[in-house]
Amino acid sequence: MQASLFSRYCRPSPAARLSARRPLSRAIGLSVALLLSYAPYVAAQETQAGEEESSTVVYQADYFDQYQPFSVNDMLVRIPGIDVARGGGGESRRGLGAGGDQILINGRRIAGKGNEGNAQLSRIAATEVEYIEIIRGTSGDLDVRGGSQVINVVLKQAEASVSYAYEINADHYHDGKVQPGSKVSATGQNGALNFFLSAELEPRWEFRDGFERGLNVDGSVDNTVDRDQGRDAWPSTLQANFGYEFSRQDTANLNLLWNDNEYDAYADRTLTDFSGDLPVATFERDEVPTDEGSWEIGGDYMHVFGGGNRWKTLFIVNDSDNNSVRSRLQIDGDSRERDLYLSNMERTRERIVRSSFIANLSAAHSLEAGVERAQTILDTSLQLGLAGDSNDGERFGGLEAITDSTGTVEEMRYEYFAIHNWQLNDRMSLESTMLFEDSTISQTGSANRSRDFTFFRPRFDYRFDITNSMQFRATAEKNVAQLSFRDFTAGVDGSDDEQNAFEGNANLRQQQWWQYEANLEYRLPEDAGVVSSNFFYQDLEDLIDNVDVSTGDDILSARGNIGTGERYGIRLNSSLRLNFINQPQMLLTAALTMEESTLTDPFLQRERERSIRGGGSSYRFGFRHDVPEFMNMNYGINYRREFYNEFRVYDIDKIEVYPKVGSYFGWVEVQSRRGIVYRFEARDARDRCRVRTRYTGGTIATGVIEEIEDSCSDAGPVFAIKVRGTF
Repeated sequence: MQASLFSRYCRPSPAARLSARRPLSRAIGLSVALLLSYAPYVAAQETQAGEEESSTVVYQADYFDQYQPFSVNDMLVRIPGIDVARGGGGESRRGLGAGGDQILINGRRIAGKGNEGNAQLSRIAATEVEYIEIIRGTSGDLDVRGGSQVINVVLKQAEASVSYAYEINADHYHDGKVQPGSKVSATGQNGALNFFLSAELEPRWEFRDGFERGLNVDGSVDNTVDRDQGRDAWPSTLQANFGYEFSRQDTANLNLLWNDNEYDAYADRTLTDFSGDLPVATFERDEVPTDEGSWEIGGDYMHVFGGGNRWKTLFIVNDSDNNSVRSRLQIDGDSRERDLYLSNMERTRERIVRSSFIANLSAAHSLEAGVERAQTILDTSLQLGLAGDSNDGERFGGLEAITDSTGTVEEMRYEYFAIHNWQLNDRMSLESTMLFEDSTISQTGSANRSRDFTFFRPRFDYRFDITNSMQFRATAEKNVAQLSFRDFTAGVDGSDDEQNAFEGNANLRQQQWWQYEANLEYRLPEDAGVVSSNFFYQDLEDLIDNVDVSTGDDILSARGNIGTGERYGIRLNSSLRLNFINQPQMLLTAALTMEESTLTDPFLQRERERSIRGGGSSYRFGFRHDVPEFMNMNYGINYRREFYNEFRVYDIDKIEVYPKVGSYFGWVEVQSRRGIVYRFEARDARDRCRVRTRYTGGTIATGVIEEIEDSCSDAGPVFAIKVRGTF
């Protein structure tokens, strides 16, 4: 029976693993067939007159007049293939130069992390827009690098104008809870000054019903947990963006962000023990008051010299706090006895400045050279108290002290870079980046040490406009992942009722990989749609996963480096207007991501896939229909699901299997004659299910199965009503 349970929950057979890889081969074949199927359209496109010799697609503001858009977001959703551009730059990389999204405002990037360009799109009024550019590739004139597509929103120039927008909403949850929220924003300019201001109060209520069964090795039920949990949050946000043109040569921007969120979370559990002759029920409650807050200041300054040469400087300063206290109470009638106290504090600070000079060497060549300095600091404090023989004071909730950990992790990084952009001819370009990084990571507290790191990170980006509608792009680059400083210190596993903390690892190294990509994109004639395919391969080094840090009889794990691995796959995207059935106002989107990965498990010493929460293979479909003649109505639905049925997370004494479920989002929107927009939304909060197999007497390789926990929680659908308008 033990072997069958192990096979069912933990170790897929070789045949199953082989079967899991077959879809990738089929996906590659599908992509080739998909692109070949559009060959007739390519041929037709070549015979059309008046084509624009450019890799940039421009949508004038009057293109969207038929839809009467409310904001820039309302304009972008009408553009086929826009999801590719709004997807950002892929996996996060180190450095302000490579970070951020692919959104520009008036050709300029907003210097920020929490307050970046993508966050502005819903609060810039459509009436302020002159045109929108979809820039397919990169150039020396752009403020971002390495994006397959870049959105540039160009605003109208006026001596003085201000537009105001508001949104009032109410969310209805499956437990009957109704939460109101509101937003207000102002967009305007006055001479050389332009600005965006917004204030938001958006409730975040969550209620989940959950149930868990603990199974013995023979399949009998050992225990059950009936769980209700909720969180009532009211985050408030203030944002401000200012731009000022001192002269035609000098411009500056200042960006401000403030967030505050205090909330109470709870979990009520009924535990029933079936191990004895009669079931025994106990009741416990978790109370977790949490205080979160953050602020950010970012800005940039640019001076244009003669000949178009430019000098620009960007900076970011931010600070965020997260303080939570978890108390677990055993309830017996009117008696409430605390048996766990967990106080967790985290504070993160960043200070980044980047300065560079861009020289137009000739009509075909431009060169950017500069330096970036970044300081990141994480302060942590963790106090764990459990019921015992002693009372160690208020810091441990009046319980016996188990863990008392404080620490600081700091990274000081310098980045020196040169970026050469070469326009080989009218249809080809090559961007080459040479980047050298020097950093020092120091840690104080539970561990005291300092380490130095150096990395060379080249990047090559080649673009070939085969036709004005078909583009090929190839990229090769060396990436270095940003370490999570939380992995250096003791922390909390919020997904586990029993496992209260995990170990830190002061010996972590940055994960690195060479990445190779080939992308082919085709834009159908007459703005009928976009089809693209992307093949990628990653050669991974210093992979980070769970490793064994056991001491004596204590079985412990922490995040650590496990060696090499690889990841490869394909991404297919399509966005098509249904012109072939004479319905150009209907837009159908579809995407497929198929990927495989391999590494050697540090505990089992065999090959397996990476443990990626929220990543991996998936597919999605979307449908949108605009009906401008009827109250400017639009409606649609989006559906997404991971392709495989589950993914696995391996730890030293447990293996977790997470079944995958789909999620949907649907809406209906109408607009009154006064311009007020009424919108109804429905979304699924997704079930959270997990099968956890615990081992005793050793690791997952040497121990035996102690228990199998089969749990699921449901948050049900969420319905929302939103009212938007301008004044």
